[in-house]
Amino acid sequence: MRLTGEFQRRPPGSRRAYTLVEAVMAIGVAAIIFTALFAGFFSGFAMIQVNRENLRAGQILLEKTEMIRLYNWDQINNGWCGNSYTSTNAAVPASFIARYYEGASDGGLYYTGTVTIANAPITESYASDLRLVTVQLNWTSRKVPRTRSMTTYVSHYGLQNYIY
Repeated sequence: MRLTGEFQRRPPGSRRAYTLVEAVMAIGVAAIIFTALFAGFFSGFAMIQVNRENLRAGQILLEKTEMIRLYNWDQINNGWCGNSYTSTNAAVPASFIARYYEGASDGGLYYTGTVTIANAPITESYASDLRLVTVQLNWTSRKVPRTRSMTTYVSHYGLQNYIY
């Protein structure tokens, strides 16, 4: 029987193998691929974490804004002195702290928030019956300071009159 092509027997000293240059090039290409893969995973997980923090910040802002919308006019104006707002006797707290995850026993990430109540920037006749409320959140994520805010108007004859 006669073998041809790849199945043909070779003399004992002529074995096929990869050269050193081919092996080093393969290792280099594999190192570049693994580095890019790990960098992609790392940036992807970091992006997911920032998006989770932003989502939680949006939930906190919405919660605080909706609570403020349900306060009656006297509660909103308790602490109102002319054109400024003081938090000493106010029903609406001027600052607050919220957690990223409420069940965390180690503290975790904290959001610090402020509530600002000001005159509405309008000139209509009902301007004295309208307040501009801004809720702002600040937190630090991976040594980067971040901030989000939400603004709403509260009216003397607004939504809270229909709830209570």
